[in-house]
Amino acid sequence: MNIILLLIFQIHCFFARTKGCFTMSESQETVSTLSNMARNLAPKLSDEKHKGQAGRIGVFGGSVEFTGAPYFSSIAALRVGADLSYVFTIKDAATVIKSYSPELMVLPYLDDTNVIEKITPWVDRLHVALLGPGMGRAQHTKEVFEKIITLCRSKKKPLLIDADGLFFIAQNPDIIKDYPAPVILTPNKMEFIRIVGEENSDLSKAEKAKHFLERTGSNITIFCKDAVDEVITSHGSIKLLSGGGSGRRCGGQGDMLGGAMSVFLTWALEKNVEPIVACYAASKLTRDCNYEAFKKHGRSMVVTDMIQEIHKVFDENFEQKSC
Repeated sequence: MNIILLLIFQIHCFFARTKGCFTMSESQETVSTLSNMARNLAPKLSDEKHKGQAGRIGVFGGSVEFTGAPYFSSIAALRVGADLSYVFTIKDAATVIKSYSPELMVLPYLDDTNVIEKITPWVDRLHVALLGPGMGRAQHTKEVFEKIITLCRSKKKPLLIDADGLFFIAQNPDIIKDYPAPVILTPNKMEFIRIVGEENSDLSKAEKAKHFLERTGSNITIFCKDAVDEVITSHGSIKLLSGGGSGRRCGGQGDMLGGAMSVFLTWALEKNVEPIVACYAASKLTRDCNYEAFKKHGRSMVVTDMIQEIHKVFDENFEQKSC
């Protein structure tokens, strides 16, 4: 097999608020069940649908230094199956990002003095907003980031927060406190430590996350990117996938995963499916694309090669076949 799946879908921690205690419980669900749920996420292709119904994704990011990250997220969203992919960025990065692909709608508003006024009509159209890829960490950027979250909160827009967005969340977790729609945070190991804090280092990952999730609310899901991708929710810690992929860790893979997850989350919410299934689908797709691209390119593989494998991997794992 091109990826080794865990034999169980294991909830190994359950957060209990009673008397402030933290209890541990076990629950199992087979990977085949997760796989079946993920396979049923994608809407069937039909002549009766109009452009936009399969997903309108907004990627907020990019800077003078980092133009590739929002491109990888937004083009991956299109390749997975979103109908429309918007990139909200600063003026100096917009032309560069637009030159990468004519398929993307690039809106140079993030450094505009009237940024919220400019982006509000576009945010109204989005199914999911992905915040952070290549955004940079300047103080002005942080202020814009928080204004965008406040706007999305008022519109009840589901969020994915990655990369530099996670840096800002670590500084001000309360910005997503009691958010009225699902929020997925996608940290790697170091970003996770930054978000939950390094104090109480003797606690387990799930226990550290527990304190963070108690502070921020039940709509938050943490997707930890590591050798074993792991989801931590207000209900517990759920391991998803291990193995697969390859030893090649080229830049941009997290950006690709974020774009893919945004689309899967759009479809999951439309079908009243938990965000955990979107996390599983994006994790499997990314790992399998890494594996397929590495077979062809080996050590010279880059994330663009992985994006070219999306069709094959999606068709094998997530496309609903006609009888």
